[in-house]
Amino acid sequence: MIRRIMVLAALCGLGLPPAFAQHKEPSTSYVLKAARMFDGRSNTIVAPGIVVVTDGKITGVGAGANLPSAAEVLDLGDATLLPGFIDAHTHLTMMYREDYAKAALDGLRKPIPEMALDASVNARVTLLAGFTTVRDVGSRDYLDVGLRNAIERGVVPGPRMLVAVHAIGATGGHCDETGYREGALGPETGPEVGVINGPDEARRAVRLAHKYGATIIKTCATGGVLSLADAVDTPQLTQAELDALVDEAHALRLKTAAHAHGAEGAKRAIRAGIDSIEHGSFLDDAGLDLMKQKGTYYVPTLMAVQGLSEQIQKGVPIPPAIKVKAEDAIAHVHLTFQKALAKGVKIGLGTDAAVYPHGRNAEEFHQMVDLGMKPIDALKAGTSGDADLLGLANKTGTLEIGKLADVVAVPGDPVQNIRQTEHVFFVMKEGVIYKNEKLN
Repeated sequence: MIRRIMVLAALCGLGLPPAFAQHKEPSTSYVLKAARMFDGRSNTIVAPGIVVVTDGKITGVGAGANLPSAAEVLDLGDATLLPGFIDAHTHLTMMYREDYAKAALDGLRKPIPEMALDASVNARVTLLAGFTTVRDVGSRDYLDVGLRNAIERGVVPGPRMLVAVHAIGATGGHCDETGYREGALGPETGPEVGVINGPDEARRAVRLAHKYGATIIKTCATGGVLSLADAVDTPQLTQAELDALVDEAHALRLKTAAHAHGAEGAKRAIRAGIDSIEHGSFLDDAGLDLMKQKGTYYVPTLMAVQGLSEQIQKGVPIPPAIKVKAEDAIAHVHLTFQKALAKGVKIGLGTDAAVYPHGRNAEEFHQMVDLGMKPIDALKAGTSGDADLLGLANKTGTLEIGKLADVVAVPGDPVQNIRQTEHVFFVMKEGVIYKNEKLN
């Protein structure tokens, strides 16, 4: 009993109501009404918006839906109902920091339980921003697995999570810890923590990640912006290594994602059959054409660019090697996005949450629209498109009968003003209401 009281007290200290400390099964039928509705798949918004929810699933949609007599009716007024948003590139267990030295020190000094508590706050903020599902693409110490499990059990509120355990990459590459003297972090890294050399180790790393809870596989095919010891666009895995990694993941029925800024590393991943390319700052025409041919998704993470741009403008003391790489990526990624859009490459919404403050995920919608994507297509990218990419299209991503009741509401019409997606005032996940700040 004492332990239970302490847990409840800790949750309340995080600003969470005690009801979140235990799983809350939906037991009520709801009729959600609003002026408009976007079902996640159509090319238009329809009026009126009606979604019927029973036992956590959608049982009716639209004006012709059968309304249960015992259902609780929630009229959300001059608003638009949409499927719960999906973010295909997050790091919920990582904290946003503008002090790079402090962030590095925190990573060495903070106890893992403290990191877990921090992550639970990030999860809650993300859910309340309207994101009911995320793909979390790189963590440490099984923090993502623990957070995923706690959310599934109803211990803490947060989005549904697909997790990678850790990203998989080459020794000394973006997915390895660099910038420290030899031995400072203990023994040399290996497949157990996702650091590989050769196809056999690639397979072993995938199997180990799967063994310990991974539901997606993330790899680093090129250098990165925020790592100290590599150029941003260099390829870091051989074709044989990527072939083995993707083949092993797909044999285990796991989707794959490749961090890839540089064109050559990205093309190796695409040829291997990767499901998505993340960032893609320096993708060339040949790479984009290959993505179009193979149906590979592009997840541009424009909010990462926004977060880094804001830091540079504020004069944040960024390590010189990182600042040079950031400015190079920023100078290219917007043009790459527009080329991908023009070629008809599949585009998913992913933000790289933690490179900017958690909770601002929905700003990715306007970032894409500002670069020429139609608002309705941006909404699809963050709902049905991402559901397809994540392999969850049979469960979520659209407002259809039989799908999980993941529903959000925004003021007005987001097709007329895409930035309305940044003002989510109603959040339902699997029939449980986590936020309802009904408009006056």
